[in-house]
Amino acid sequence: MADVSRRLFLRHLRGTPTSWVRHSTGGRVRREGTGLSFWYRPLHAVLSEVPVDDRELPLLFHARTSDFADVTVQATVTYRVADPALAATRLDFSIDPRTGAARARPLDQVATLLAELAQQPALDLLARVPLAEALTTIAGVREAVSAALGTEPRLADIGVAVVSARVVAIRPEPELERALQTPTREAVQVDADRATYARRAQAVEQERSIAENELQNKIELARREQQLVEQHGANTRRRAELDAAAELAAAQGKAERETVANAAAAERARVLSAAEAEKERTLSAAKADGVRVLGQAEAEAETAKLAAYAQLPVEVLHALALRDLAGQLPQISQLTVTPDLLTDLLAKLGGDR
Repeated sequence: MADVSRRLFLRHLRGTPTSWVRHSTGGRVRREGTGLSFWYRPLHAVLSEVPVDDRELPLLFHARTSDFADVTVQATVTYRVADPALAATRLDFSIDPRTGAARARPLDQVATLLAELAQQPALDLLARVPLAEALTTIAGVREAVSAALGTEPRLADIGVAVVSARVVAIRPEPELERALQTPTREAVQVDADRATYARRAQAVEQERSIAENELQNKIELARREQQLVEQHGANTRRRAELDAAAELAAAQGKAERETVANAAAAERARVLSAAEAEKERTLSAAKADGVRVLGQAEAEAETAKLAAYAQLPVEVLHALALRDLAGQLPQISQLTVTPDLLTDLLAKLGGDR
């Protein structure tokens, strides 16, 4: 819709790039085109505004197949006004010069015409085919609708061109659709059941394989455990044999060492005994020699002493004897001389003489 503004007794119209505007005054065209902007007097101006952009027309209509089944066709038609000057003369695209509001609804007429022209070839095509085929002839319906709209002279007379036609879906009634889906659903269910049974069978087979593998693993583990026990017994027996051999070798070595030590001790004892015996002989010989030499010396001394005493007078000998006797007497602190003692002493001295 054009933007119309007011300035005193004048009006200003500002169009859009997708709107074609025609300005006429007194039956003469003053200006026309897209994206116009101009001043005009509303009491003398006649304005027409035609949209030239692409427009989508959704269609939803019912059709009947050759086997009397009702179907619903959902389609979309894209169109545009290719000749706005022609369309402005065939349809009422006039707008109010004062407000810019459209005075009629020409696009509704175009939509009605397009819907009727699109339905006719679709109805004709679907009426010749059964339901099962009709549900799969979307491409045929689309081509028939496009061809019919592209060659329709009434659209060219009003300056409308169809850009494209699309058939979105062809669907039967809900109950019939569920009935038609039943075989497919059952087939899919059968396939699903078959897949389920196959999966279960495969699962059972896998479980059996797993059980067999577990049993084989247990058998292998038991065999390896037996080998381990046997090897452990052999290792223990070998270890005992080695320990016994080591103990025997240690005992033999100890016995040999003790034998060698005993032999060495015996040899050392024998050597020590021989050395002690030799030492004792040497000491005995030395002691005997010493005693002999000492005896000889004492004998020689006594001989010399006796020889010296033989040359001395008797009085001297008596004096020496008294001296020796005095040296051998005990210490006398007090001496009591009685007449008897003196008499006996003098008698002995007299007798000695």
